[in-house]
Amino acid sequence: MIDSLIEERKKKLKNIKDRGIDPYPAEAKRTHTIAEALDSFNKLSKAKKKVYLVGRIRGWRDQGGVIFGDLKDESGTIQLVFKKENLKTFYFWKNNLDLGDFVEVGGPLFKTKKGQESLEVISFKLLVKSLRPVPSEFYGLADVETKLRKRYLDLLSSEDVKAIFIKKSVFWQSFRRELINNGFLEVETPVLESIPGGADAEPFVTHHNALNEDFYLRIALEISLKKLMVGGYEKVFEIGRVFRNEGIDAEHLQDYTALEFYWAYVDYNDLMKFIERLYKLVIKGTVGTLTTNFKGQKINWGKKWPKVDYYSIFKEKIGLDLNKATDQELLDKALSMGLEPDRSLSRGRLVDLLFKKVRHTLVQPCFLINPPADIEPLAKRINSEPGKVARFQVVAGGTELGKGFSEANDPMDQRTRFEEQMKLRDQGDKEAQRLDEDFLEALEYGMPPTAGFGVSERLFAVLMDKPIRETVFFPSMRNK
Repeated sequence: MIDSLIEERKKKLKNIKDRGIDPYPAEAKRTHTIAEALDSFNKLSKAKKKVYLVGRIRGWRDQGGVIFGDLKDESGTIQLVFKKENLKTFYFWKNNLDLGDFVEVGGPLFKTKKGQESLEVISFKLLVKSLRPVPSEFYGLADVETKLRKRYLDLLSSEDVKAIFIKKSVFWQSFRRELINNGFLEVETPVLESIPGGADAEPFVTHHNALNEDFYLRIALEISLKKLMVGGYEKVFEIGRVFRNEGIDAEHLQDYTALEFYWAYVDYNDLMKFIERLYKLVIKGTVGTLTTNFKGQKINWGKKWPKVDYYSIFKEKIGLDLNKATDQELLDKALSMGLEPDRSLSRGRLVDLLFKKVRHTLVQPCFLINPPADIEPLAKRINSEPGKVARFQVVAGGTELGKGFSEANDPMDQRTRFEEQMKLRDQGDKEAQRLDEDFLEALEYGMPPTAGFGVSERLFAVLMDKPIRETVFFPSMRNK
């Protein structure tokens, strides 16, 4: 079916070329967007001024000597009225135009007898001949796989999908604006790293031909930004792509956008106050309200966010005291809960695995604070309780939506913790962090007391109540 439609359009393309018409010209005349023309409709129609519009034909209603069409650009849609007495080429275009073609039209604005705001086509130019039929705006695309693989078709057939990505732009603009307004400097750091760091994740590997060395696509923005703090900056942030070679699910992408910022001379307590204000501004600016829905649950972002102690809620929900529980007890508990843990998992991995059973119970926004040092090797230890670190996670809807902490800046302690991570790597943990001598050397020059924070586009997906792959333009897909 599709092949016959394409062949029919190719015949029309040949007819157009045989008539000496360029079906793909470079230039187009446009005096107004469709929205501008409609906004100024009364003024323009009274003046009988010739208006030039461009866009894609999305409707076509043949009435013999009159054709009603719908022209759509990014700003809106307007009805076109083609009359045989106005165009010498009326019958040629009647037989050779298709839905999806791009055109330039010129003529006066007027209202039809039914009161429809329209443009009477006096001059006409083909801008692009479409060789494939585009999906109907009414029926759209039903298959999710096709929507993700051919996002451009999804955008063509669904205004709701287009609106999601406009909101996503507002989302990141809001973060950027608020950080800049608070004195942060936006920076860019390398995507290619000789040692991946800043998170527990398996990296992608690539080869640098000119240097004849393997590099890694960064798994976080953290390490480079901390080096800038050593270099004398006091407030920096970056919004950039990060890459993690891990599994696909509703909350995880392997190639996604993250924001991280670092702020000298404050700690994680100061940071929590700032983050709550920042999130509320961004969420309100993005969706227009501080109440959203996620997986059938209503989330109220507007209330004061409580602090939830990691150890206390772990004991309450799991039944184990992390101050006393042995590694074997943690393993036995994970087995009894049907989590199927690998028996070689480290203590930190076991704790994190068990905590997933807790996290989904935290629906309303909160700060989850002070976890074990085993699960966060880059956060500063709490002096009074060195087994814990000064870290918080923003949790809502049962998932992590941001993480911040007072940064570890004692180079000796950081080395010890990297060495512990390397032991885990030697035992087969591919996500354990690597010992980074260059970063440790930077810390030895001195990094001021610093708080850092990171958030990914998972937050936006939760605000939209969508799986994360449906909130990116072109997610990675298996080749057919």
